Amino acid sequence: MTVFKAAVLQMRSGVDPKANVEALEQLVARAAEAGASYAQSPEMTGMVQRDRAGLNAELRAEAEDLVVSAAARLAERHGLYLHVGSTAIDLGDGRVANRAFLFGPDGARRATYDKIHMFDVDLDNGESWRESRTYRPGACAALADLEIGGGRTRLGFAVCYDMRFPHLFREEALAGAEILTAPAAFTRQTGEAHWHVLLRARAIENGAYVLAAAQGGLHEDGRETYGHSLIVDPWGRIVAEVDGDAPGIAVAEIDTAKVAEARAKIPNLRNARPFAVGEGGARVSVTGALEAAE
Repeated sequence: MTVFKAAVLQMRSGVDPKANVEALEQLVARAAEAGASYAQSPEMTGMVQRDRAGLNAELRAEAEDLVVSAAARLAERHGLYLHVGSTAIDLGDGRVANRAFLFGPDGARRATYDKIHMFDVDLDNGESWRESRTYRPGACAALADLEIGGGRTRLGFAVCYDMRFPHLFREEALAGAEILTAPAAFTRQTGEAHWHVLLRARAIENGAYVLAAAQGGLHEDGRETYGHSLIVDPWGRIVAEVDGDAPGIAVAEIDTAKVAEARAKIPNLRNARPFAVGEGGARVSVTGALEAAE
């Protein structure tokens, strides 16, 4: 069990990584001043850029990336865990990783996660997205243990569109995660319809905290994102939120005893059972993965 303060940082990243790093520095400083021991930035912290040529001009390998190096310094400077929700990383083969990073209070990298599910959709307002044309999807979930608040807890990773795939969160919860994360750059249309309900659902069904830093507002590249960065407790209550789409922070106390309480009241992680789909059909595991019929 552990108790600590966590902050979600809401940004409006533009096309200049240097300017975005400066904005990140200011928000992390605010989080530290508020007593946060963990701070999370949104998806695409380093750059929101729809134009592929513009993206390519600023892409860097992980070792040369401005956000990665700055985040390590900021984590050490402020003595906190800094979770970069994601930034675009050049993989050197014409593809890009949408990669999350976690840095410890000593500035050391503790974990990385590449977004698994690509946002390939056509919305009825005319917006069309094909992340798979640019980004290489990840293939592995990620967990990290945090020594924080005088105790220890486990963090599970996801990025944005991943939140629509509940089996990822369930696998992480079954692997011991008490805090689930979903930093994002949600479109305004999908955010207004689904943001709060999806994040609350992921918290409720896993009896876990959900922390989701967001991009918000009208970006330089013309994209509009929803904002409303929030923290949800294991009972599904929103305990902190940035109200609107302007840059800012939201801070809440994380008490992992509440995870144990929620899971004791509704022990669905323990009660889940495999089942068959159709007569003599495939079996489905407790996490939803299809298995061969026996």
